[in-house]
Amino acid sequence: MSAEAPTPSLGPSLPACISLAAVSLVCFVAGFGTGAEFVRFLSFGAIFKNISGDTAAEPPLSWGDAVGDATILRSLGIDAALLFLFVLQHSVMACSAVKGTVTRIFGVLQRSVYILCTAVSLQVLIRYWQPCPRGPFLWSVSSAPWTAWLPLLCVLLHTISWLLIFSVLLIFDYAELMGLKQVYYHCFGMGDPLSHKSPRVARLYAHLRHPIYLELLVILWAVPSLPPDRLLLSSFLTLYVSLVHRLDVQDYTYLRSQLEKKFMLFSREEAGGDRWGASKKD
Repeated sequence: MSAEAPTPSLGPSLPACISLAAVSLVCFVAGFGTGAEFVRFLSFGAIFKNISGDTAAEPPLSWGDAVGDATILRSLGIDAALLFLFVLQHSVMACSAVKGTVTRIFGVLQRSVYILCTAVSLQVLIRYWQPCPRGPFLWSVSSAPWTAWLPLLCVLLHTISWLLIFSVLLIFDYAELMGLKQVYYHCFGMGDPLSHKSPRVARLYAHLRHPIYLELLVILWAVPSLPPDRLLLSSFLTLYVSLVHRLDVQDYTYLRSQLEKKFMLFSREEAGGDRWGASKKD
């Protein structure tokens, strides 16, 4: 006698589903908005001042003077504390023990809570970051024609890097990464979305922390000038991403195959649209 196929469990009540969906949507909006602001913080703020010619009124400090400048040291101390706070939140909440505790408390909203906490820590980092406009600069372009061409080149590199980052995010299930799909599956009694994925995807998700390693390095370091606060930011995040970058060859092979499938899908849709337009003309 063959075993019966398991039936999906009933989801929670409608009011509970509405409440869960509202909370997850709020967390998603907070995470998405903070991500857009982080793009401005990393790229636009570092490049636009050079394009617009916004420079400090006073000549830049030397490294010897900066070591004894209390204002510079105070700013760098605050920036280092903000970076440590972000890394602490980002890493501690990703640990299995903490993740299990958050899951027991918030249930299916565990991923949404993680996104919200990450957004809050990033907002604190962005709002209270202390720039050092007087330098000293590890490098700063001040001679023509590079004062015009190097910022434009950095804009091009940053634009390409962000587009590559967004394309990688499209490969993954973005709704699941942001915590929306977990709530959807829970409300319809479908269980954990990860349980419906193939072993290759599950393996990738187990290794996935920062699949955008090279692009992020370009964004951090490809700037027309590098004051102490940007040097601290770039060095700190480079070290952190290097320590947690765990993707291997099999993961990259899977990512490449998924990207090729996306391109094939887009080309088919474009070809179908061309045929539909031609048939309408006929």
